[in-house]
Amino acid sequence: MSTTAVPALDKTFQILDLITDSPQPLTAAHIAKQLELPRSSTHNILQSLLTKHVIYKDVDNRFHLGSYLMYWAGKYEQQQGVIQLFKDLIVQYPVLLQHTVTLSKLDLGEVVFLACHESPAPLGFTFRAGVRVPAVFSATGKAMLSTLTTDSIHSLYEGVFPTPITQNGVDNFEHLADELDDIHESRISLDDGQLRDGMYCLGTYIRNASGIAIAGMAVSFLQGEYEIRREEVSAVLIELAEQIEQRLGFIANS
Repeated sequence: MSTTAVPALDKTFQILDLITDSPQPLTAAHIAKQLELPRSSTHNILQSLLTKHVIYKDVDNRFHLGSYLMYWAGKYEQQQGVIQLFKDLIVQYPVLLQHTVTLSKLDLGEVVFLACHESPAPLGFTFRAGVRVPAVFSATGKAMLSTLTTDSIHSLYEGVFPTPITQNGVDNFEHLADELDDIHESRISLDDGQLRDGMYCLGTYIRNASGIAIAGMAVSFLQGEYEIRREEVSAVLIELAEQIEQRLGFIANS
């Protein structure tokens, strides 16, 4: 795709995404080359970002993400009341505190982790805030997708189903629809090793006052533990979700 007609703001986001995703800091020349942008406009954008401390430049003239992003992140968390509710209310549920419990939101076709209560037992998967995974393979993602129409889900992926991460991953829209039908009945979604072999996750959604699913929660287990705890944990997870929804102003139909 040609970049000559891309607005300056789009170019800025391309540059920030590249700096974020690169395993090594990049020079201005490398950034311009990889994005096929003119060096002059790349330089101007980088200078503006430097001025605002969105990025910084090291002694080798390579660019890193800057401290101003922490300010944005902090403000974002303050505005997301569901994050604080999750942190405040989960402590009332000892059953859940024994496990890793994640809170995430749906961002187009991906899930973005917002917060996590870590279990002492290692799961071999990183749930830190900001990590993104395809929604169709995650318990929270499936829970939130279950509240959307079939057409909306297809449009999120432009009709192209994501490539499975593990051999257990759902692999087409028809099989996903079967899983979503089960969620409609139980309000509980399942990631049965679709993000990581041997890791099982039970999820559900959280609705705001308008009835829109704005977040999802999931509890993660090793496979053997899942078989023993799934019924108890599912019930408590739904109870926590409903309590958060009440605080957000959601009123269930009688």
